[in-house]
Amino acid sequence: MAPKRLAAVDTARCVACGCCVKVCPRRAICISNGYYASVDPALCVGCGKCEKECPACIISMNVREAAEGGMA
Repeated sequence: MAPKRLAAVDTARCVACGCCVKVCPRRAICISNGYYASVDPALCVGCGKCEKECPACIISMNVREAAEGGMA
């Protein structure tokens, strides 16, 4: 069984373009404070669409820790 994944955003480099928000099938990503994308671990299923769509390449898919829960 493949490890469960969770999207992680490098908020220091995020330009809040919203590309990740548009492609997320679970609406797990939002633009916080107008400055960076943030991921709701409870909604993220680890599909990787946001990582592929990000023009700045600042989203990575990490192994989900058991405490983060979610449906991945």
